[in-house]
Order: sequence, then C-alpha cells, then structure tokens
Amino acid sequence: MKICIHRGTKQIGGTCIEVEAQGKRIVLDVGLPLDADETEDINSLLPEVAGFNEQDDSLLGVVISHPHQDHYGLGKFIRPDLSVYIGERADAILKAASNYVPNATYFENATHYEAWKPMDVGPFRITPYLVDHSAFDAYSFLIEADGKRVFYSGDFRGHGRKARLFDNILQNPPKDIDVLMMEGTTISRTGTEKGFQSEGDLEKAFIKDMGDTSGIYLVHASAQNIDRVVTIYRAAKQSGRHLIIDLYAAVILEAADEDRLPQSSWENVNLFTPHAQRIHIKKNKLFADLDRHKINRIYPEDLARDPARYVMLMRPWMREDLDRAACVEGARFAYSMWSGYLEEDYLKDFQAWLDERGIPMNLIHTSGHASVKDLEDFAKAMSPEKLVPIHSFETERFGDYFKNVENKDDGIWWGV
Repeated sequence: MKICIHRGTKQIGGTCIEVEAQGKRIVLDVGLPLDADETEDINSLLPEVAGFNEQDDSLLGVVISHPHQDHYGLGKFIRPDLSVYIGERADAILKAASNYVPNATYFENATHYEAWKPMDVGPFRITPYLVDHSAFDAYSFLIEADGKRVFYSGDFRGHGRKARLFDNILQNPPKDIDVLMMEGTTISRTGTEKGFQSEGDLEKAFIKDMGDTSGIYLVHASAQNIDRVVTIYRAAKQSGRHLIIDLYAAVILEAADEDRLPQSSWENVNLFTPHAQRIHIKKNKLFADLDRHKINRIYPEDLARDPARYVMLMRPWMREDLDRAACVEGARFAYSMWSGYLEEDYLKDFQAWLDERGIPMNLIHTSGHASVKDLEDFAKAMSPEKLVPIHSFETERFGDYFKNVENKDDGIWWGV
C-alpha cells in the first residue's frame, strides 16, 4: 500500500489523501481549503489526481468522511460518474442544504456506507467508524489492503453529545495499526492541553444567559452543527422558551432523520421565514419545503408581541427582520461559532448593529475538534507503528506529544 497526502500535512482544511494498492486507488476526502479566495478559480485547487477529470479505471472512487466543506467542497469538480462514498445522513444533509446555499456541493448518485460495517472497494476493505464531531454523521476509516492496516482519523472530538463514541474507541481500538493519519487541529491553540467544555457545559451557560435576558434571546450558530442546535433547544426548553428556526435549519434537521432531534413540528419549536428567505422560496419554488414545516410558523408581529418567549437561531443578515419587528428591546446575543470568524467584515458590521441597539454579546462555544489531551489518549489507544500528522498548522510539533511520529510532505508518495 502507498499513500500520497495531496493536501493536509501542513494546514487545516482542504484534506485530500490518495491511497494505492495493487494498481488501484481510492481518495479520502476532497476538501476545499479554508483559506480559498472566493474570487479565484476554485477549480484550480482540485488536486491533480489521475481520474478526477478524465476516465481512469484505476481510480475506484472518493470516500467522504463528513459534511464539512474542508473535506468535501471540491467534490463538485470531479467527473460526475466517479463513485463517491458517504454516510447516508451526511448525503441527505448536503442535498437538503443545496437548495439554500449558493454554489453548493452535493453528490447525485452517492453510495452510502454504514458505521462499523466493512465495505470492499477493489483491493481495499474500508471500515467506517462513527465519531463524535461538530459535523453530523462523521467518520474515521480503517483501510486494509496488501496485509497493511491504515487508520484515517478524519475530524473528531471527545466532548460532544456523542462522546461515548470516543470512549468506545479508546476502550476497543482496532489492533495492529501500521499507520495512523491523525488530525491535530487544536495543537498550539491556547488551553487545549486541559480539554474543552462539553456540550452539557454549554447548555448550562445558555440557561444562565437566557435567565439574565428580559427580551428575545438571539444565537448565531450553524444549523448544520446539530449538536449545538440540540444544546440550544434543550436550554430554551428548560428556560421556558420556544426555539425559533428558519426554513433552512428546518430542512437540515429533517434530513438528519433522527427522532431525538428538534423538528419544526414540535410544540416548543417555531418556524420563522425572514424576508430574504421568503424571496428565495418564491424564486426557487421551494413551496413544498415550506408546506411541510409551516405548522408552527410565526410572523414579525408574534416576535413583537412577546419577544421574551423566544430563543432565535439566527444569522447576521436576519437583523433587518428584527428591526422591522421592533422586538430587540431587552435582547441578548450569543455567538456560538469559532471566534476567528469575528474578524470577518460582515460580523464586524453585525457587532456594530448590536452596539447601536445596546444588545450585549456573549461567546458560548466549544471546539468541534479533539483537545490535545484527547488526541494523546487516542494515539495511545491506537498504538500505531507510525503516526503521520495531518489537518494541522503545527504538524512539526506532533513529536512533542506523540510517539512514533513520521512527518510527510504534500504531494509525495510513501509506502506503508
């Protein structure tokens, strides 16, 4: 077995790893780099893998670990007849989002793999391991071929709502791993050695913040971070409030197809369609989506009548709807995403809007990636012959924390 990491040995995001055995190849992830400039030719960022654009029978397919752009976002540029393997719910989420997200990537005829069920693709046996991550339906993979065993971590953590999955793999790790390709997103970030707050910790913080709020409670979080949506919903319910979602969030939660996730039909969940979204619905004829989710729909006058009743999952562009509803007196705002985004111009403008209206902001967030402590526990449990760093800006520092580290360079083939 041979491996080439096309992108990922010295950066976070844009992951793409090619694996070869017996003259056949698979690719693990085909991600969009986090620093990709929207004004540049994004297509040019697609790694030069034989068979991505032209017919090449030695390339058997692409295996997507989870529905985050930095792991699937360049998939739109591969030839449409190339086999793509992805989790069923991750696939459903991408397809649901495609009607609401500009320039979305999704896969028309994907093959779905199942957690812990081995899948044979040519000479490769691939076993997906469901993991705890901020993306729903995320996986690591055990890849076997030529008598070798490689484990690709994908992105994972041990402090989310599926933390038991992390504990399970520590207690029952796959044996005899020749190479562990492990992410290290949080290496060098302040405070990561001690671990992160759990989603349960955030739930308590939200409850306290909601209790200190006399008006509407606003939260900026990704609708695709379903763990976080559940955290916010649980905090809202315990605070005696209803959770407001928009139609985009409603279809994402529906696509996740999990009975325990909040849905637009639940008694204490309301649907609000901002003005821009109503225009989008009409323009793209998404009336069937609206019909499925309108049972508990509310309107600006409802927000104005009793703002203290609600917790709104919102995005900065919705502020115009809040102004029109005149419902922000006594409001508080929680930012529940990576703090680095706060330096973006659109969020600076939003913070100015908050300041003008006297709305205090609180940061309530935890990482979607494993802490250094959890990475150390993971690597120790796996006990690989060699550990190859990926998905980190600090891969040269892996040797400070882990044994048997062997650094690689992008674009270079090496033998397992």
